[in-house]
Amino acid sequence: MKKQIAVIGLEMHCELKSNSKVFSPAKNSYSEIPNSNIAPVDMAFPGTLPVVNKKCIADALKMSMALNCKQPEYMYFDRKNYYYPDLPKGYQITQMADPVGVDGKIEIEVNEKLVPIYIHDIHLEEDAASLDHYFDTSTIDYNRAGVPLLELVTEPCMHSAEEAVAFLEHMRDVYKYCDVSEADTKKGQIRCDVNISIMDEDATSFGTRVEVKNVNSFGGVYDAINYEIKRQTELKEQGRYNEVEQETRRWDEDSMQTIHMRSKVDAIDYKYFIEPNIPKFKITSEWKEELKKEIPRLHLERKYDYINNYNLSNYDATILVKDKATSDYFEECLKLGIDAKTASNWITTQILGYINKHELDIKDLFLTPKRLKDLTDSIKTGTISSKQAKDIFFKVIETKKEIKEFISTDNAQISDKDTLTSIIEEIINNNETQVNDYRNGKTNLFDYFVGQVMKSTKGKANPVLTKEILKEKLQGG
Repeated sequence: MKKQIAVIGLEMHCELKSNSKVFSPAKNSYSEIPNSNIAPVDMAFPGTLPVVNKKCIADALKMSMALNCKQPEYMYFDRKNYYYPDLPKGYQITQMADPVGVDGKIEIEVNEKLVPIYIHDIHLEEDAASLDHYFDTSTIDYNRAGVPLLELVTEPCMHSAEEAVAFLEHMRDVYKYCDVSEADTKKGQIRCDVNISIMDEDATSFGTRVEVKNVNSFGGVYDAINYEIKRQTELKEQGRYNEVEQETRRWDEDSMQTIHMRSKVDAIDYKYFIEPNIPKFKITSEWKEELKKEIPRLHLERKYDYINNYNLSNYDATILVKDKATSDYFEECLKLGIDAKTASNWITTQILGYINKHELDIKDLFLTPKRLKDLTDSIKTGTISSKQAKDIFFKVIETKKEIKEFISTDNAQISDKDTLTSIIEEIINNNETQVNDYRNGKTNLFDYFVGQVMKSTKGKANPVLTKEILKEKLQGG
C-alpha cells in the first residue's frame, strides 16, 4: 500500500470590529440579549437600502495587504442568492468575482519551522443571523445579521491537523495585531470550514474532497481533520475508496465524528450577480499607502527579532509576542534602555503573573515601562536588592505611588564596600572556630557567614558584594 498524504484547505470566517454593521447602522457588538442589535435593513424591510461601512472596507484592505495579496482596482459586491431562515433578504451581500484580496502568501511557524501557506482569496461579506434549535421549535437571533465578516480561503496546501491549527492561531494573532477583530472563538467570532482529501504520495491529482462545515473551535478543527484522515484512509485501505464521496459533513462534538449533511448532487446554484444597490468605487493607491502604514510589525517578525537580535529564548519570545500590547510594552522597555533579558524576565514572570491573576490589561498597569526602568535601575546601582524590588513592585501597583517613595535610607541596600568590609571583619573576628573549620576544608560554612552578614544588616547587604568580600577575607585576605 502506497503512503497516503492528507491535503487540507481552510475557509476561515472572522467577524470584524466596528461600531456599526457592514451595510447597516445597527450596533456591531456581541450581546447575549437576542435581537437587541438590529435595524430595519437587517430585517430586509421594504424600502431599506445598504450603506457601506468605510471602516470595514479599510480593515479588509489592511488584512489583504498583511497577507501579501493583490488588491482590486475597484471595490464592489455581489449577491449570493439562496433561501434559509437566517437570511431574511433571501440573498447575502458578498464578494465573488473580484474580492478584496487574491493570490496571497504567508509563512507560519509549525514546531519551530516555517511553513508557507498560500491564500486563494480573502473577501468581505455580511454575516447571517443565528438559529437556535430546541426540541420542538427553532428561534432566530438577528443580532449577527449584517455583522461584517472576512472570509479567508486558503489553497489546499496543508498536510496535517497541526499545520491547520497553527495557521488558524497565526491568523487569530494577525487579526488582533491589526486591531480589526477581537477574534474570540468563545463569542463565535471565528468559524471554519475544512476541506480534506487524501492521495497517494506520488499522485499528480488530489483525492476526493470532503468538506466539514462550521467548526467553531480550534480543538474541533484538529479533531475533525484527524477523524476525516483516519476515516478516508481506512476506506481506501479496505478497497472502498469509491465510498469517499464529494460531500459536506458536520463535526459532532458529542460523538467526536463527522456526520453526512449533503452530497455534491445537492450543490446549490447561488446565481451570483453584482449587487445593484452599492455602486463600485475606486481604491486609490494613496488610500492603500495610508492603510499600509497602519499595519504594525506582526508577531512572527517580532519573535524572530527578539530571538536573533536580543538573544531571548524561543519560549520567552513566544510569550512576549502572544499579545500585541505585551509586545509593545516590551519594545518600549527596550527604547528606554532596559536590558532585553531583564525586561523579558520581569514581564513574563512578575507582570504577566499579576495581570493574569487580576484580569487586567497591561496597557492599564500603573507600572509603566518608565517605572519598570526606575525599578531595574535601582537594582543595577545596588540601591535595592532583587528581593526588595519584588516587594516594591507590588506596593507600587497596589498603592499607585512612585518607586522612590518606597526607597529610603532605612531600606536601601548596603552596597558601600568599606561599610560591608567593616561588618564582615567583625563577624569573622567573633567566629574564630567557624573560620578555622572553613579554612580546614568545611567550605559549606560559607553560607553560614553570608547568613550572619544578612542577619547583622537585616537583609540589606548587597549579596553579590557580600560574597566577594567574604571570599577574600575567609581566604586570609
